[in-house]
This record gives sequence, structure tokens and C-alpha cells, in this order.
Amino acid sequence: MHKFKQLWSNLRSSFWFMPSLIVVANIAFAAALIEADSIGSDRWLAQWPRLFGAGADGARQMLSTLAGSMMSVMGITFSMTLVALALASSQYTSRILRTFMGSRVTQLTLGIFAGIFVYCLVVLRTIRGGGGVDEFVPSLAVFFAFVLALGGVGVLVFFIHHIASSIQASSIIASIAQDTIRSIERLFPERLGHGPDEDEGQDQVHQSLVARTWHAVPAEVNGYIQSVDNDALLRLARNRKTIVRMERGIGAFVVQNTVLASLALEGPPDQKTIEALNDAYNVGRHRTVEQDPAFGIRQLVDMALKALSPGVNDTSTAVMCVDYLTAILAQLACRKFPALLRYEGDELRVIAIAPTFEGLLAEAFDQIRGSAIGNVGIMARMLSAIETLASLTASPRRRRALQEQVLWIAELAGRTTESAHERERLARRLMEVREALGDKP
Repeated sequence: MHKFKQLWSNLRSSFWFMPSLIVVANIAFAAALIEADSIGSDRWLAQWPRLFGAGADGARQMLSTLAGSMMSVMGITFSMTLVALALASSQYTSRILRTFMGSRVTQLTLGIFAGIFVYCLVVLRTIRGGGGVDEFVPSLAVFFAFVLALGGVGVLVFFIHHIASSIQASSIIASIAQDTIRSIERLFPERLGHGPDEDEGQDQVHQSLVARTWHAVPAEVNGYIQSVDNDALLRLARNRKTIVRMERGIGAFVVQNTVLASLALEGPPDQKTIEALNDAYNVGRHRTVEQDPAFGIRQLVDMALKALSPGVNDTSTAVMCVDYLTAILAQLACRKFPALLRYEGDELRVIAIAPTFEGLLAEAFDQIRGSAIGNVGIMARMLSAIETLASLTASPRRRRALQEQVLWIAELAGRTTESAHERERLARRLMEVREALGDKP
């Protein structure tokens, strides 16, 4: 089931899967209309001669024209998509290309044009002229080819609007943030409420585990860990009566024949156990956001760093990235993260590597803060983000992480802000945020 879900996710984000489905549907639609024409074309021609009265030569010419036009439009659409991909990659970051490739509008547009082209070909080959008894013109199918072509014009206009809006920084940033928030809601459904967060000691491995003999299980392929089947790991640990210790977490890069996980066993694991453990990991060429919210954060951070680079110097885009990073972290601030020690009954089965709020907060803000030297706008917006997050969590550990961020921003502001007026402004803002955190100024 885990592999099937990953395969389905990869298919949905590909350029070819949905267009292929649309092409197949159009072939079936054309075949159905041709069959209907073979049964009742004379009746429809008698009732609506102006709609269904095209001759064999006229039907062939119209279908040939429509098929050629659809191929030309599909080529233009594909060229526009490639231009948008190249522009987004050079102006923002190449990590966002999968967001464009997964766009349903782009996939539907390519599929519709390819489907109309194939529809016209299927109908065209059934036309038989000559005026004899064998003459056959599928009038209903020809009429619907005209209707589909009109719909294709509307789709082209909408696609041009979509491309023009989708390459805007605000649209890209919002789309990445929405995908990341959906991933968070799926992976971390439980909320903390108003009490403290998860047990502070859960990430401390019991001292008795040190005395165990651990055997490394090597990775079979190179790549990024895209997802982990936690149920499969639990089953493996139960069946082998052992403990699985993850050595690489989701989003990490693994090298073939290096350690992927460790097992507490008397002797080295057999080949079947090694294969079963590798099967629980889905390793690919790139990171995905489905089980890795940190990758969504990484994409926004990359866009902010590109915007803050001296060659671009686009503070507005960086501010938008910080705003949407705040929205993502706001979802995380009030949620319960998965435990690192996972039990089945009273038996410890898995020692996991799981994300933490503190780690994701550092992932979101550390590099942006390092690139915001002298940029008062970014520092002020980061302080506002921390104030917002402080209002959403009562966890002492998470509030300490926010206090550390404030401390580092204060150090950066004091070291790099040249204007006395700006220093005073930031000092007042720092005092307000520290009061919101319950910290002494």
C-alpha cells in the first residue's frame, strides 16, 4: 500500500499521466459517437440538416483543419510551459519546478488539446465518401469535433491567464505554502491544546539500549528518502523480536552500501531482513513534500535567499517568503509531533528520526537571518513572525526556541544596522516581542 501511494503521487505529478487518460477518454468518446451515428444518423440529419448536413469532403476538410490546429496549439502550449519553467528556475529556484509540473491546469490543458487531436483522427478515418451505398459520414461525431474545438479556444485563453499569474512570486510562494500545510495536516493531525507539548524526555534513548549489539543495515540505492512505511518497520521489529533504530530520516540523502538503519540482534541480519527493511523506505532522486514538510520550508527559504542575494536584492519577495513561512510554522506550533520512541504494547520497537518544531524553526529562519545583514525590513518581519508564533504555543521548549531566535536577531541588528533611527526602531520592536514571550528585556 505504501509503494502504491508513492507511485500514485509520482503519476499525479507527471506531465504524461493525466493527458494520457484524457486521450484515452476522447478515443472512447469518439468510438461511442461513431457507433451512435451508425444507428441514428439519418434521423438526426432529417431533423437538423444545418447542424448535421456536412458532406464527406467537407467533414474531412474540417477534421483535418482541426487536427492540425490542435497540434499547433499543443506545441505552443508546451513551449509556453517550458518558458515558464525556465523563468521560474532562473529567477527563483529549481526546487519549485515540481510545483509547476504538478499543476492540474497545465496537465489538463495539454491533455485536452492532445485529446481533441486524437478525436479528430479517429473520426476522420471512419468517413467514407463516393456517394454510393457505402458512404458514411458520422455527422454527430463531426459536430462534436466542432464543439470540442470551440472549447479548446476557451481552454487556450484560460491557460495563457494561468501561466501569466502562476509565474508571479506571490502565486508560487502561496502554492508551496498550501502544499506544505496540507502535508502538515495529514502528518500531524493531533493538536496540543493549551498545555505543554510532548514529553520532553521522549527523545532520550534509555541507557539500557547502549548495552545492546547493533548491526547496520546498508542502503541498496542512492537518493533522498521520500517516505517511510512506519507500519512496515513495526512489523519487521515484531517479527524479528528486535528494535529498529533509524539512522537516516525523511529528506536525508543516503549513499548506497552506507548505513540506513540499525537492528538490535544477536548476529548480523540475513538478506531477507535487509531487503524487508529497505522496502520500508522509498528512496528517489529528489525530495517531495508529501511526508517531508521540511522540503516545503526549504523551497521558500531558497526563494528568500535568492531574493536577498546582492544580484537580485528583492526584499519584497523575501518578506513574502517570511510571511508564508510564518503561516507554516503557525500550523506546527500547536501540533503534536510523533514520538521518537515507538512502542508496541510495552515493547520498544522503533527508535525513529522525526521532525521537531525547534528544527523546523531553525530551518525556516537561520539562513534567512544570515542573509539579512543590515536589512531592517526582513529583521522586523521576522520579529513579527516570532511574536505571532509565541501567541500560538504554551510549550516551554518551543518558546525557548523562539527566544533564541529573538536573541540572534538582536545580535544581528546591533552589529549590522548603521542608522541610529533604525536601531532604535528595532530595539522597541525587540522589547515588544520579548514581552510577548515573557522574557525579561
